[in-house]
Amino acid sequence: MPADAANRLAQIATALQLDRGRWIWLLIILLVLDAVLGLGDSVSQLLRYDRSAIAGGGWWRLLTAHIVHLDFHHLALNELGLVLMWSLFAQDYDAVEWCAIVLAGALAISSGLWWLSPRVSWYVGTSGVLHSVMAAGIAKHFAERSWDRWILGVGLCAKLAWEQWGRAPAPLIVVDAHLYGACCGFGMGTALSLRMAIIRHRPRA
Repeated sequence: MPADAANRLAQIATALQLDRGRWIWLLIILLVLDAVLGLGDSVSQLLRYDRSAIAGGGWWRLLTAHIVHLDFHHLALNELGLVLMWSLFAQDYDAVEWCAIVLAGALAISSGLWWLSPRVSWYVGTSGVLHSVMAAGIAKHFAERSWDRWILGVGLCAKLAWEQWGRAPAPLIVVDAHLYGACCGFGMGTALSLRMAIIRHRPRA
């Protein structure tokens, strides 16, 4: 490969935050989501958020619901969203912090649906957790006073407000999951950013 082409690819990878081996983790996540869909409807039924099944003891569904999708179209949209979130925010937290954000977001969404949205009998999809990721990234951008913080913050708030009050949601889209995920993600991002600020300003012995 010519040096100029290699340099351009390296610049694109850096811009999309796919350098330093991060692309491997993104690829693994995408493959896992693909594999779950490929296992068929019986597995989807076993893993999805299902209110009656959870009441009967299927607590794993509180987490696994967020890796299940309705069909390829649903999966493709969420995977595109994942790539976008990755390109915007991947470097804002380390791997452990991102795992904490995603886990907390998944549990907050499922808990919110259980306690605050009892009309939702079942739910699948990664979109709620993607809102957790975006909100956590925005919190970090506010903490660091990044130039894009207001654009991202206002954009997310406007989207959530429009979903809640601006129009009737599309069939099978549970907009409450987006709201719960974003609230949890922003809270987690704020807490982690404050923790990092305290560590940075802690006097050295």
